[in-house]
Amino acid sequence: MATTNIKEVAQLARVSVGTVSNVLNRPEIVSPATRERVFEAIKKLGFVRNEVARHLRAGRSRTVGLVVLDVANPFFVDVATGAEAVADDHDTMVVLCNSAGDPGRERRHLDQLEQQRVMGILITPVEAETPWLEELVARGTPVVLVDSPATGLQCSVAVDDRLGGQIAGAHLIERGHRRIVFVGGPPSIKQVADRQAGVTSAVAASGGAVELLTATAPALTVAEGRAIGERVAALPPAERPTAAFCANDMMALGFLQAMASHGLRVPADMAIIGYDDIDFAAAAAVPLSSVRQPRELLGRTAIDLLLEEVSDPEQHRHRQVIFQPDLVVRDSSAPYRSS
Repeated sequence: MATTNIKEVAQLARVSVGTVSNVLNRPEIVSPATRERVFEAIKKLGFVRNEVARHLRAGRSRTVGLVVLDVANPFFVDVATGAEAVADDHDTMVVLCNSAGDPGRERRHLDQLEQQRVMGILITPVEAETPWLEELVARGTPVVLVDSPATGLQCSVAVDDRLGGQIAGAHLIERGHRRIVFVGGPPSIKQVADRQAGVTSAVAASGGAVELLTATAPALTVAEGRAIGERVAALPPAERPTAAFCANDMMALGFLQAMASHGLRVPADMAIIGYDDIDFAAAAAVPLSSVRQPRELLGRTAIDLLLEEVSDPEQHRHRQVIFQPDLVVRDSSAPYRSS
């Protein structure tokens, strides 16, 4: 089916193309009778104006790209919900892109978004070093890092993940655990490295009384958490840790599943703490203790910073907003009782 264009509307309404444009963009300057004829022609022809072309002629689209590490992770869904709520108030659309933790895929998304001349990009980068983002900014596309601190070349919103890891580790140590495993993902992801550094500092503060083990997976998913949990559960009881701090809630939920399948009780045999405090954490078979991040607020704040930069680039000053995490204690991290 052919697309109706503005010239056909003008012909049917017996007006000029300029008059149709005025009806669409400045209706107050067109007489009521003429407006009615134009609207009747639009309705009859089924005309839909090309908003993309209109905004591109003005220099940029009214679209913001949001590139996340894992669209299946509810954490990023909540971040997107916060960003979209603010975008909607500003007549702007958010396009969600999934890098799936792949730097090459991330780069392709960025190239495509730049080609579409988006208003700006919100991104949780796959790797800590992001030279291509700096190149993107240099070419004129504003970028805000989400859940990842910036160096000052862009705005960013993040949570103090070192503090989050430290809080989780201190909680487990205070509950009596002396052998803890950190269940992590790729160390190239800065959030993972910072959370591990935080729990490491908490263990170091014990003066050697606590042992920290590390188990690393290629992705921060339920399946990878379950796979690590299977290996941990298979250890002899004398070698098995009594607590796990997982880099996110998805891994923690998989780890919890593995404990259940091996007949290990949570928290009696294994305490577990996750990270993010997604809604599924509280609804787990054993309600999961988790380090909470302000998920929707991260998205809202990120797009606020982006819109501020777009509206007044000359006066805008880049800001790095850091939120403080807090630990939500539930059944999965009850005090340890040695047998």
